[in-house]
Amino acid sequence: MNKIKCECGHVNPHGTVLCEACGKPVEGNQHVDGNEGQNLLNMRYEGSARRSQTYNKTIVDKVWNFFSSVKVGVWLIILTLIASAIGTIFPQEIYIPGSAPASTYYESTYGLLGKIYYQLGLHNLYSSWWYTLLIALIGISLVICSIDRFVPLYRALKKQKPKRHENFLKRQRLFSETEVVSKEDMQKVKDQLKKHRYKITEENGHLLAEKGRFSRWGPYVNHIGLIIILIAAIIRTFPFMYSESSLWLREGEMKAVPNTNYEYYIKNEKFTLEFYDENDPRFGETIKKTGALIPSLFQTDVVIYKKEGDTIIGQEPKLKEVQRGEIRVNDAMKIEGYSIYQASYQNNEFGTMTFKLHEKNDPEEKSLGEFTVNLEDPKEEYVLDNGLKVRLDKFYPEFFLEDGVPSTKSKYPRYPAFVFLVYPPEKDEPEKSFLGIGFNLDPNEYDESKNEMVENNYKLSITNFETRFASGLKVKKDYSLPMFFIGAMIFMIGVVQGMYWYHRRIWIHPTEKGVWLAGHTNKNWFGLKREMEKMLLNTDIKLPVDQQELK
Repeated sequence: MNKIKCECGHVNPHGTVLCEACGKPVEGNQHVDGNEGQNLLNMRYEGSARRSQTYNKTIVDKVWNFFSSVKVGVWLIILTLIASAIGTIFPQEIYIPGSAPASTYYESTYGLLGKIYYQLGLHNLYSSWWYTLLIALIGISLVICSIDRFVPLYRALKKQKPKRHENFLKRQRLFSETEVVSKEDMQKVKDQLKKHRYKITEENGHLLAEKGRFSRWGPYVNHIGLIIILIAAIIRTFPFMYSESSLWLREGEMKAVPNTNYEYYIKNEKFTLEFYDENDPRFGETIKKTGALIPSLFQTDVVIYKKEGDTIIGQEPKLKEVQRGEIRVNDAMKIEGYSIYQASYQNNEFGTMTFKLHEKNDPEEKSLGEFTVNLEDPKEEYVLDNGLKVRLDKFYPEFFLEDGVPSTKSKYPRYPAFVFLVYPPEKDEPEKSFLGIGFNLDPNEYDESKNEMVENNYKLSITNFETRFASGLKVKKDYSLPMFFIGAMIFMIGVVQGMYWYHRRIWIHPTEKGVWLAGHTNKNWFGLKREMEKMLLNTDIKLPVDQQELK
């Protein structure tokens, strides 16, 4: 591409709209910034030669032009925001309570919509490849947008000269002509410009007063901050940078701390739950409105153990206590870069249930044997003292009927129901019992050989149960947080830089018949006018006219 040599002698890159040195409009390129037929010049990018507006032949040019478009960047952001919003409709997989498999959790909890949500992969949206690609595309768009605009703008502002072309000055928004100006008035204006912290550059009597140029770089500083934030969002998808897991821990229970490769174990020594006093006048009214007690504290007293030495599969690890303390909401416990937060609790879980077997027609229900089912880890078969066997056929931790068919809402034993098979000594076929909290059914079966309904001889009854708290903990490691913070700080610096400072320029151009005065700012034109009024006070130089207001 041929470069453009202006009549002032400056050689401009191909595609230049306004000469970088004198500002003369380059013929044939005025359509690029929409200057054709316009009285005022488009000064947004100083008429510099942007690559996206100049080259459009090769595939590289087309890719560059595509990503340099602000519209493309805005649409990418909108798509990412929509995707992010969809990801919040249901909890992401890492926030599923307990260890319920995602393949069944969404359908069992949210029905058909949950099933579709899972099958579309939205349960892991923020770590999906396409979401990461969207973020990467926004980053690419920001980088290309910034380079496409910053480099030519920097070059144009650096090479600008005090002596500007007449066409450039006349087509500025603020412009005036004064026929007679004394040297004293010129000196007064210079003094006022310096007083208002303008940097003055002179060339053969032509004067350029400028201040606040650094505010032009504010948007690009924003871009740097956003790019750092996007990089942090991408590397956050790597497990070595970020991990978050849920852990349900019952009182007295010990489990390996997730994501620590079984190096650390945590034991729930005690769970404490306290409520606001409903008789306290400060809280009584609110508690009355909600209709339920409001927790004031839930706290887990834990002990952290660290594994010592190596172990083989099946071998119990040797543990050493390394830390002991309380975990409360907003008061995490930290170990080796991990933070353990108190997130939730459950107080409606059954821990164990004890059953007795007795003859169905025995009015005294004399026990023929008892067995206890650990609802956290139930056995398949229980052998009673008298040799009778009871087999657990089906277990519904949170029982409900779905179209008349027994089912469970979750894996948590909040409303357990059981189908037991009792093997009586005098029969080959087992008897079936279906019981739970508040019901005990005898599901009679039809015996085709006898052509009659067969009733059970034995019955199971609940004799005792234990409940326990389940403390919901979050185990989190986040090394990307400092990058988010740095990116956010740089972004805010760019916001302040671009919003609270203005790039103002005033040109004074001596002519044969007097002096031309022109002014430009990237924002706050009212402020520039007020400033020029003060500078021209007590001089014969005419105040510039706002040519836009004359339209």
